[in-house]
Amino acid sequence: MKTNTTFKSAISGIEFPINEKISGKSIQNPILGLIIKDYPSFTSDQFIAISELNLYREKYISNYLLAEIGELTNLEEHVMGSLKQDTSLVSEVEDEIETRTFGQKIADKVAAFGGSWKFIILFGVFILLWILANIYFLMNKGFDPYPFILLNLILSCLAALQAPVIMMSQNRQEEKDRERAKKDYMINLKSELEIRMLHEKLDHLILHQQHELIEIQKVQIEMMNDILSRIKK
Repeated sequence: MKTNTTFKSAISGIEFPINEKISGKSIQNPILGLIIKDYPSFTSDQFIAISELNLYREKYISNYLLAEIGELTNLEEHVMGSLKQDTSLVSEVEDEIETRTFGQKIADKVAAFGGSWKFIILFGVFILLWILANIYFLMNKGFDPYPFILLNLILSCLAALQAPVIMMSQNRQEEKDRERAKKDYMINLKSELEIRMLHEKLDHLILHQQHELIEIQKVQIEMMNDILSRIKK
């Protein structure tokens, strides 16, 4: 009785040696899906050659690597978009155009001048000249003799006017600080949410890669076993 030494592949119709015969039942599901995609009439009960199976194994690995590169590219684009949004939000805080009324500008200038060493030195010199002029030059008989009632009145009026002006400037600065603190909080909150999203995406990629790598290892082991079996024969 004559035995067949060749068989015909179910997908290509080409004859191959019988020792290259592979049943569709022994093919991994992802690779079997690729074969059925190209040849819808192929079933798990049919046979193909080991060389054809290796081509689809290589195709499966190539598709996986291309898909991983695409996912990493999308992740990079998402990160860059998030960073650009954060930058624009920060620039809004830093480059905000400040609008001040005429009274607020005067209050700021008075507060800046009244809280400087220049004001302290000039006012100290003014008081010293006032006292020297009334005691030594005018022999304490001038326009404001000791105990300098007019000078005390001027100082009281100056303090009474300067205090509310400085408070106006401080209140406006506090409003500005509160607004800046609110925007800083928004930036921090957005950064926290972005970090959480990135962690979730990385976890998803890691789990996805682990599953796919296990499948690739199975395919590689099958290829190694096929090579070893052919060497032994």
